Amino acid sequence: MSDPQSFSDRPLPLFDADEAPDAALPAGKLPSYIGDHRKRLRARVLAGGADAMPDYEMLELVLFRAIPRQDVKPLTHKLLETFGDFNGVLSAPVARLTEVKGVGEAVVSELKIVEAAAHRLARSRVMQRHVLSGCDTLVDYCHTTMAHRDTEQFRVLFLDTKNTLIADEAQAQGTVNHVPVYPREVAKRALELNASALILVHNHPSGDPTPSESDIAMTHQINAATQALGITLHDHLIIGKSRELSFRAEGYL
Repeated sequence: MSDPQSFSDRPLPLFDADEAPDAALPAGKLPSYIGDHRKRLRARVLAGGADAMPDYEMLELVLFRAIPRQDVKPLTHKLLETFGDFNGVLSAPVARLTEVKGVGEAVVSELKIVEAAAHRLARSRVMQRHVLSGCDTLVDYCHTTMAHRDTEQFRVLFLDTKNTLIADEAQAQGTVNHVPVYPREVAKRALELNASALILVHNHPSGDPTPSESDIAMTHQINAATQALGITLHDHLIIGKSRELSFRAEGYL
């Protein structure tokens, strides 16, 4: 006869310390109020999609996988209070996420997997596409990858003769209000990729996409460098929290 003790053994968790001790549930079947709630949320997202679901429910769905034996509502609300919204939680730096009580390696891993999947999906919609005829898609991609960063990042979108996006590269990382950019390096990389045109993109962590004097000066320097090589600078987009600014539309180019 089998040892009765073996029936009470449970597999060890993949990661340690991802459930707050004061909220952990005893071993065994999940209480119906948690199990049924999870089933309802999963059924809703399968039946009607995620568009109608509020941020806290979407975040709960993500946390279900990371924390299988705990009511995730308190942690969900704590994360949203700390980082503002669903996108803010996904894109928050790992160091800041782990400062939130109840967030461990499994939670961070799950959040960053979802963030990476979102970036990859958005990228697939613009790569090898005629970006000038699909500006909304391009702007959506830029917002997805950059709007919630807490430091400035400078990216260059390289286009071929048909204005198809052939490469999207981060050229520089900066601080909360500055990113170093070298026009010579941008022009050099465009030649290496045999690009015919460029779109510059960078974010403003403050949320305000209004260009600074240094933004304007840097754009003019890159424009002069690329024009000398027969490469067109189509635009420079500054991405804020909820809106963007186009140098071309605003008359800076």
